Amino acid sequence: MTQKQYSVEAIQHGTVIDHIPAGRGLAILRQFKLLHYGSAVTVGFNLPSKSHGSKDIIKISGVHLDEKAANRLALFAPEATVNVIEDFQVVQKMQLELPDTISEVLRCPNANCASRGEPVTSRFYVRRHQGQTKLKCHYCEKTFSRDAVTEA
Repeated sequence: MTQKQYSVEAIQHGTVIDHIPAGRGLAILRQFKLLHYGSAVTVGFNLPSKSHGSKDIIKISGVHLDEKAANRLALFAPEATVNVIEDFQVVQKMQLELPDTISEVLRCPNANCASRGEPVTSRFYVRRHQGQTKLKCHYCEKTFSRDAVTEA
Protein backbone atom coordinates (compact mmCIF):
# COMPACT_ATOMS: atom_id res chain seq x y z
CA MET A 1 0.00 0.00 0.00
CA THR A 2 1.33 3.41 -0.96
CA GLN A 3 1.04 6.14 1.62
CA LYS A 4 0.52 9.69 0.38
CA GLN A 5 2.89 12.27 1.84
CA TYR A 6 2.12 15.98 1.78
CA SER A 7 4.76 18.69 1.39
CA VAL A 8 2.79 21.13 3.57
CA GLU A 9 1.12 20.03 6.82
CA ALA A 10 -2.70 19.89 7.03
CA ILE A 11 -4.60 22.36 9.25
CA GLN A 12 -7.61 21.60 11.41
CA HIS A 13 -9.48 24.92 11.00
CA GLY A 14 -8.67 27.85 8.73
CA THR A 15 -8.07 28.82 5.12
CA VAL A 16 -5.93 27.33 2.38
CA ILE A 17 -5.05 29.46 -0.65
CA ASP A 18 -4.06 26.90 -3.28
CA HIS A 19 -2.86 27.04 -6.88
CA ILE A 20 -0.99 30.32 -6.47
CA PRO A 21 1.38 30.80 -9.41
CA ALA A 22 4.92 29.85 -8.33
CA GLY A 23 6.74 32.86 -6.93
CA ARG A 24 3.63 34.90 -6.05
CA GLY A 25 3.04 33.47 -2.56
CA LEU A 26 5.37 35.94 -0.86
CA ALA A 27 3.71 38.92 -2.58
CA ILE A 28 0.30 37.69 -1.39
CA LEU A 29 1.57 37.29 2.17
CA ARG A 30 2.94 40.84 2.11
CA GLN A 31 0.13 42.63 0.23
CA PHE A 32 -2.68 41.04 2.21
CA LYS A 33 -0.87 41.19 5.57
CA LEU A 34 -1.65 37.53 6.23
CA LEU A 35 0.97 37.37 8.98
CA HIS A 36 -0.82 40.10 10.96
CA TYR A 37 -3.68 37.83 12.02
CA GLY A 38 -1.45 36.38 14.73
CA SER A 39 -2.26 32.86 13.54
CA ALA A 40 0.05 30.09 12.40
CA VAL A 41 0.83 30.45 8.68
CA THR A 42 2.37 27.68 6.61
CA VAL A 43 3.72 28.48 3.17
CA GLY A 44 4.95 26.19 0.43
CA PHE A 45 6.91 27.56 -2.49
CA ASN A 46 7.45 25.89 -5.88
CA LEU A 47 5.49 22.76 -4.97
CA PRO A 48 4.64 20.28 -7.73
CA SER A 49 1.36 20.95 -9.53
CA LYS A 50 -0.29 18.66 -12.07
CA SER A 51 -1.90 21.53 -13.98
CA HIS A 52 0.78 24.27 -13.71
CA GLY A 53 4.07 22.46 -13.19
CA SER A 54 4.72 24.25 -9.90
CA LYS A 55 2.69 26.36 -7.47
CA ASP A 56 2.76 28.13 -4.13
CA ILE A 57 0.31 27.42 -1.30
CA ILE A 58 -0.60 29.35 1.87
CA LYS A 59 -2.36 27.84 4.90
CA ILE A 60 -3.66 30.12 7.65
CA SER A 61 -4.79 28.38 10.81
CA GLY A 62 -7.90 29.73 12.56
CA VAL A 63 -8.68 32.41 9.94
CA HIS A 64 -11.55 32.34 7.45
CA LEU A 65 -11.47 34.72 4.49
CA ASP A 66 -14.86 35.88 3.31
CA GLU A 67 -15.72 35.95 -0.39
CA LYS A 68 -14.88 39.65 -0.76
CA ALA A 69 -11.41 39.20 0.75
CA ALA A 70 -10.82 36.06 -1.30
CA ASN A 71 -11.75 37.79 -4.56
CA ARG A 72 -9.13 40.49 -3.94
CA LEU A 73 -6.56 37.72 -4.37
CA ALA A 74 -7.64 37.34 -8.00
CA LEU A 75 -5.40 40.28 -8.93
CA PHE A 76 -2.33 38.26 -7.94
CA ALA A 77 -3.50 34.72 -8.55
CA PRO A 78 -6.58 34.56 -10.83
CA GLU A 79 -6.56 30.75 -10.95
CA ALA A 80 -6.12 30.27 -7.21
CA THR A 81 -8.75 28.63 -5.06
CA VAL A 82 -9.56 29.54 -1.48
CA ASN A 83 -10.58 26.56 0.63
CA VAL A 84 -12.28 26.85 4.02
CA ILE A 85 -11.15 24.04 6.32
CA GLU A 86 -13.08 22.60 9.29
CA ASP A 87 -11.92 19.46 11.12
CA PHE A 88 -9.22 18.87 8.46
CA GLN A 89 -11.86 18.78 5.69
CA VAL A 90 -12.63 21.27 2.91
CA VAL A 91 -16.13 22.59 3.66
CA GLN A 92 -16.15 25.38 1.07
CA LYS A 93 -14.15 25.93 -2.11
CA MET A 94 -14.19 29.42 -3.62
CA GLN A 95 -13.21 30.08 -7.21
CA LEU A 96 -11.93 33.64 -7.46
CA GLU A 97 -13.51 36.42 -9.49
CA LEU A 98 -12.03 39.86 -10.06
CA PRO A 99 -13.81 42.45 -7.90
CA ASP A 100 -15.18 45.66 -9.44
CA THR A 101 -13.15 47.75 -6.98
CA ILE A 102 -10.26 47.09 -4.64
CA SER A 103 -9.35 49.26 -1.65
CA GLU A 104 -6.56 49.42 0.93
CA VAL A 105 -4.40 46.64 -0.50
CA LEU A 106 -2.59 48.38 -3.33
CA ARG A 107 -0.74 51.65 -3.74
CA CYS A 108 -1.06 53.97 -6.74
CA PRO A 109 2.16 54.02 -8.79
CA ASN A 110 1.58 57.70 -9.68
CA ALA A 111 3.94 59.69 -7.40
CA ASN A 112 1.68 62.76 -7.78
CA CYS A 113 -1.51 60.96 -6.75
CA ALA A 114 -3.38 62.34 -3.73
CA SER A 115 -3.53 58.84 -2.26
CA ARG A 116 0.27 58.86 -1.85
CA GLY A 117 0.55 61.94 0.38
CA GLU A 118 -2.86 62.27 2.00
CA PRO A 119 -4.44 60.14 4.74
CA VAL A 120 -6.90 58.43 2.38
CA THR A 121 -7.47 54.79 1.55
CA SER A 122 -6.34 53.72 -1.90
CA ARG A 123 -9.12 52.67 -4.26
CA PHE A 124 -9.01 51.24 -7.76
CA TYR A 125 -11.64 50.29 -10.31
CA VAL A 126 -10.80 46.92 -11.83
CA ARG A 127 -11.48 46.22 -15.50
CA ARG A 128 -10.59 43.48 -17.97
CA HIS A 129 -9.61 44.83 -21.38
CA GLN A 130 -8.43 42.61 -24.24
CA GLY A 131 -7.45 39.82 -21.85
CA GLN A 132 -5.50 42.16 -19.54
CA THR A 133 -6.40 43.39 -16.08
CA LYS A 134 -6.33 47.19 -15.77
CA LEU A 135 -6.76 49.27 -12.63
CA LYS A 136 -7.96 52.88 -12.62
CA CYS A 137 -7.09 54.95 -9.57
CA HIS A 138 -10.10 56.62 -7.96
CA TYR A 139 -8.09 59.75 -7.07
CA CYS A 140 -5.80 60.55 -10.01
CA GLU A 141 -7.96 58.67 -12.56
CA LYS A 142 -4.91 57.17 -14.28
CA THR A 143 -5.16 53.62 -15.57
CA PHE A 144 -2.38 51.11 -14.90
CA SER A 145 -1.62 47.49 -15.73
CA ARG A 146 -2.06 45.01 -12.90
CA ASP A 147 1.71 44.48 -12.68
CA ALA A 148 2.44 48.21 -12.37
CA VAL A 149 0.09 48.51 -9.40
CA THR A 150 1.01 45.26 -7.64
CA GLU A 151 4.71 46.19 -7.74
CA ALA A 152 4.26 49.81 -6.56
